[in-house]
Amino acid sequence: MSFFPKISFQCEVEEYLTKVFRNNELITALGPQEAENKYQSLLRHLSHPPGFTTVRVNTHLASVKQVKKLLFEEIQKQFKGLCVPVLEHPKLQDILLIPVIGPRRDLKKHASEVIVGAQCGYAVLRGAHVYVPGIVSTSRFLKAGDLVSVYSDIEGKCKRGAKEFDGVKVFLGNGISELSRSEIFSSSGPLKGLGIRMIEPVYLSPSFDNVLPSHLFLQNLPSVVVSHILNPQPGEKILDMCAAPGGKTTHLATLMHDQGEVIAMDKIANKVKKIKQNAELLQLNCIKAFCFDGTKAVSVEKREDKQEGPPFLPESFDRILLDAPCSGMGQRPNMAYSSTLKEVTSYQPLQRKLFTVAVKLLKRGGVLVYSTCTITLSENEEQVAWALKTFPCLQLHPQEPHIGGEGMKGAGLSLDQLKLLQRFDPSAVTLQGMDINSLQDSREDDLISLANKDCIGFFIAKFIKSNSK
Repeated sequence: MSFFPKISFQCEVEEYLTKVFRNNELITALGPQEAENKYQSLLRHLSHPPGFTTVRVNTHLASVKQVKKLLFEEIQKQFKGLCVPVLEHPKLQDILLIPVIGPRRDLKKHASEVIVGAQCGYAVLRGAHVYVPGIVSTSRFLKAGDLVSVYSDIEGKCKRGAKEFDGVKVFLGNGISELSRSEIFSSSGPLKGLGIRMIEPVYLSPSFDNVLPSHLFLQNLPSVVVSHILNPQPGEKILDMCAAPGGKTTHLATLMHDQGEVIAMDKIANKVKKIKQNAELLQLNCIKAFCFDGTKAVSVEKREDKQEGPPFLPESFDRILLDAPCSGMGQRPNMAYSSTLKEVTSYQPLQRKLFTVAVKLLKRGGVLVYSTCTITLSENEEQVAWALKTFPCLQLHPQEPHIGGEGMKGAGLSLDQLKLLQRFDPSAVTLQGMDINSLQDSREDDLISLANKDCIGFFIAKFIKSNSK
């Protein structure tokens, strides 16, 4: 049963998605009622957080066993002795999984209210405290130390500094205010730092603020799968085309034992700075990050021998990851998706430009992995059909590990081709929630199986570039 309302879209986007999930191939395979049920289930899942917090261990600095012990102790401290397990994944041996407890339906709501922006609210649902920049409104007489109920303004309609708000708001849990109202909305400039310390969140997840920062990287489970599928080897030259904030970049470098070269590109300077900071924090030296537009990354002229950065000569890389800019509809939780149809449909041509460059930059015999964190056909299976038609040199390849579902029908791909794709579909499990009693009664294998499915919406395709001319 849903705790939150299902995700809402602008009308034109909702019409577009409805057609996607009622396409003829899908209706023929599933029947109209089953296709509709699956789509409605997906919409309900998207408004709720995934059932597990996934952290990737920086195996460059520590073993999974060492970090697991430290993390278990930290969670016990945060949860005041509540025994929540830290699970190792049998197929992804560098991640740890922490089950999320919730939704907790019996929390008492307090008279003093704090309204936060939607993005801040989503972070709270995944274990974060409330930082001052995320606060939009507070009750009139809020003082430091007050018990408050925190709500998310999912539609973005609350005015900053308002003393009350009667619009659509979603209860996130209770916390203790670290500051007074006047301090939060100080005219001397935006304050930084902690605003509300969450003590009774609706979903209980550990906070990772300054928790083992050089040993852990918070990452969604499918995002970890991607790097394993690319399977970079020590000494190779790897390109991460759209790399920010560097989770996959640093993972690739770790899998290569920091031997070889990982080139990371992003066209936004602040994001490139973040990649460099993450590489430094995790003590990885084989990463070189550049601020550059990936659509222009192929050099048409001979380069100088000493030139390190882009543009690059054709066939320069052993393996390429294209984790493409996308409409992001697979992200969870998301209760109100704000993009217009024009924005949603703008990604397909950009992805094709980047993909074309990637094929040119890839050596013969090399591996190209394409991924998105969205649920549409146009950015996923349709892109695969287009790529196979446009580039005869590319062949779809099996993925290892393959723990998501197969590709979705509707893009004209064969059943064999769909089986080679990997689509993580949150609606593949029943939306059930987890309390401490059901957690303690669950088998570890069942929890791992649930974690594989109850994650963000994600898509992965793996191609090999043939050796023949």
